[in-house]
Amino acid sequence: MTELAPENIVEAPFADALSERYLAYALSTIMSRSLPDVRDGLKPVHRRLLYAMRLLKLDPKTGYKKCARVVGDVIGKYHPHGDQSVYDALVRLAQDFSVRYPLVDGQGNFGNIDGDNAAAMRYTEARLTEVAALLMDGLDEDAVDFRDTYDGEDEEPLVFPGAFPNLLANGSSGIAVGMATNIPPHNVGELMDGLQLLIEARRDPSLEVTTAKLLDYIPGPDFPTGGLMVEPRESIIQSYETGRGSFRVRAKWEKEELPRGLYNIVITEIPYQVQKSKLIEKIAELVSDKKLPILADVRDESAEDMRIVLEPKNRTIDEKMLMESLFKLTELETRFSLNLNVIASDQRPRVLSLKETLDSFLDHQVDVLIRRSNFRLRKIERRLEILSGYLIAYLNLDEVIRIIREEDDAKLSLMQTFKLTDNQAEAILNMRLRALRKLEEMEIRTEHNKLEEEQSKLQALVASKKLQWLAVGDKFADVKKRFGQETELGKRRTKFGEAPISEAIPLEAMIEKEPITVVCSKRGWIRALKGHTKPEEVLKYKEGDEEKFRFHAYTTDKIFVFGSNGKIYTLGGDKLPGGRGNGEPLRIMVDMDANDEVVCLLPYIPGGKMLVASSIGKGFVVEADNAVAMTKGGKQIINLPGDAVATHCMPVEGDSVAVIGKNRKLLVFSIDELPTMNRGQGVVLQRYKDGGMVDIITFHRESGLTWPMGGSGDRWRTETELTPWTGKRGNAGRLPPMGFPRNNKFR
Repeated sequence: MTELAPENIVEAPFADALSERYLAYALSTIMSRSLPDVRDGLKPVHRRLLYAMRLLKLDPKTGYKKCARVVGDVIGKYHPHGDQSVYDALVRLAQDFSVRYPLVDGQGNFGNIDGDNAAAMRYTEARLTEVAALLMDGLDEDAVDFRDTYDGEDEEPLVFPGAFPNLLANGSSGIAVGMATNIPPHNVGELMDGLQLLIEARRDPSLEVTTAKLLDYIPGPDFPTGGLMVEPRESIIQSYETGRGSFRVRAKWEKEELPRGLYNIVITEIPYQVQKSKLIEKIAELVSDKKLPILADVRDESAEDMRIVLEPKNRTIDEKMLMESLFKLTELETRFSLNLNVIASDQRPRVLSLKETLDSFLDHQVDVLIRRSNFRLRKIERRLEILSGYLIAYLNLDEVIRIIREEDDAKLSLMQTFKLTDNQAEAILNMRLRALRKLEEMEIRTEHNKLEEEQSKLQALVASKKLQWLAVGDKFADVKKRFGQETELGKRRTKFGEAPISEAIPLEAMIEKEPITVVCSKRGWIRALKGHTKPEEVLKYKEGDEEKFRFHAYTTDKIFVFGSNGKIYTLGGDKLPGGRGNGEPLRIMVDMDANDEVVCLLPYIPGGKMLVASSIGKGFVVEADNAVAMTKGGKQIINLPGDAVATHCMPVEGDSVAVIGKNRKLLVFSIDELPTMNRGQGVVLQRYKDGGMVDIITFHRESGLTWPMGGSGDRWRTETELTPWTGKRGNAGRLPPMGFPRNNKFR
């Protein structure tokens, strides 16, 4: 291994070297890979694909060739990247559900809207479409610049000259470094109408074209898969003015009447870039998980046309409510983001408005027109030069024949005798004898006159902006005639409508209400048994574990989990694991630390109130509606100083509170003395010299305070005369009545 000479080593700071190389990579990704050119709407890989197919003579009226042949030419001559990425780009250009106006006519399996991949390139065949041919119209007429390919052996066009507005007609998407693009497809006939309006404004500067005016001609995207656009016009105008925004698209559906008052809903079109198989899978999952109880079944009956059949639960269900639910829960409604970020005419990436995009395309077409006209003028000039030489030869035919027969340098003699140019003399010498007949002379004069007439028209065209706009307008009119709304390909597919203004359907309404019994063990394993089990029914637990909580609820209920950390966590009754087995650990369903204990488990009662308390004898009342947690992290209710822990959480049932501490002092006071708070430490419930609170309960003063008597029997005692223990909140209290449990518990 040879070592570099010291003079060949350039020292540079690592940060500078890294940033310089990363910037070069980023620019390469932006300019040569991810963003389309505003003039032809193509990225380099697509442009090279189409150009390679053109050189292979895969015209729309010729036969197909294997895609492997096309991909081989592309990566061998123009695009030195992976063959699979090139083939994927080719496949997309042939998919009528991905591209509004396909540029490749594919034969074989090119994938489908279900998301299935295309067959391997050795099996599929392709050729260009009429749209692609129009896009490359003028490549042989010096309409655009060419550059050397990566190996310098061939040339490739920098951009296509065609009059087809491919950027907006087919759209584009890509992710570069630090920027991205996402452009929806549009209807070509509408684009042509918008361009004609801009041409009128170019010819008449007093005519002002606003985005709102353009939207009278180009109302919005036209997706290959159809669907229904439900975005307000004001929002569409703003999106097109800024080049950024989004469009709300819904599936198209219809109600299919059945016998005996039954009906089905048939979906015939789905939003753009939504895979049908995944969509049906999602709907089926909602049905199986009973998250959409008003829907009984979903079937795919699609053949060549799309037909997704939805079967409602019964005939009384409103079809609009069912569809609104599906729009909310599935990709039957999507938002397509608009980001009109392109390589602009000055070869810089930036976000353009709709008007700026169309103006750039117009400028490109005028430039192409002038270049093609000048190319034709040069050809006419060369042809007229030769025809003039022919006419001189016919007028002096005998002398021309003599010079050719007798002179050693006939070419030079002809040039000197008749003052001919080199091209004229060469053409005369190359004439065939049969061209000397009189009829040929007349044809040459006719051709000469026609070319002079064409030359004068082209010279006037190049010199007049007005004539240029007329010519471009005529070209656009021809494009509209070939691909406009009157043609099968150009019919508008995406319709416009208004989204129904309806109240949002709560998720609870989408859950089938079924009775459950919520069970949680001491080790924190939770499950939901079907139905309401009897309290005496024996349940199985893991070895060494036992029951801690059990209560009746419904699948539509929310379940509160109160932890010793002072947080309330919220679970959905329908989300709890089933009753088979031992359930699942509660801690994997909420973000609760291993050191925290489950203090209480109870159903959420809308509009209800709960009493919460901590080990230091402080507490308050909290409204249940304000305690609902929206995340797994829970909602902090009690602030706990030092080593204090949360100990109690219970529904407020009654008008009085009874609290007892470790010092075995009982205090009874009115519930009205407790403040209602959303969060805090609370107020002092009972005063202690040593220890803390053991138990607390709410009850109706009139019914009295009840506690278990203990022993082998199930005996309870109720004390209605509570005057000796009644006081103000924060007092010390007195020893409880005789027979009160030694563990100081009310239950």
